Amino acid sequence: MSPMAQHHHKHSEHAGETLTEAARTALTAAGEQWTGMRSDVFEELARHERPASAYDIADNLSKTRGKRVAPNSVYRILDLFVSNNLAMRVESANAYLANTHPGCTHDCIFLVCDECGEATHVDDDDISRRVRGVAETAEFKPERPIIEIRGLCSACR
Repeated sequence: MSPMAQHHHKHSEHAGETLTEAARTALTAAGEQWTGMRSDVFEELARHERPASAYDIADNLSKTRGKRVAPNSVYRILDLFVSNNLAMRVESANAYLANTHPGCTHDCIFLVCDECGEATHVDDDDISRRVRGVAETAEFKPERPIIEIRGLCSACR
């Protein structure tokens, strides 16, 4: 197995309050507002180690806030987070993960476990360049390449 060409992040990985602060900084730098609802959605998303659906987030926020939070509102916020690199979407699971490097742009490669649902994000710049090159050769402009490999994680094998 050859070593992967790692993607190097400008900043270290964030967690907890520093993750939320990094996300707020990245979103406001992009010209968007960091509202109370956006903060709540991000904090709820960041709590999850495995991909979370908009419905999971809406249900948990409804309990926390004491009033119903509509999944459609959560979907709109999650889409905003994805477009601003604060979250990553696991397409095959229709679920989301917080980006621990908010604002950092890179292509997503996920290893998704069919047994436990874990989605491990890996960076490989060589694969990303090759996938983008294939698209460009076909006269297609790649916007957001996403590669997902379904299988079993080491704990479920």
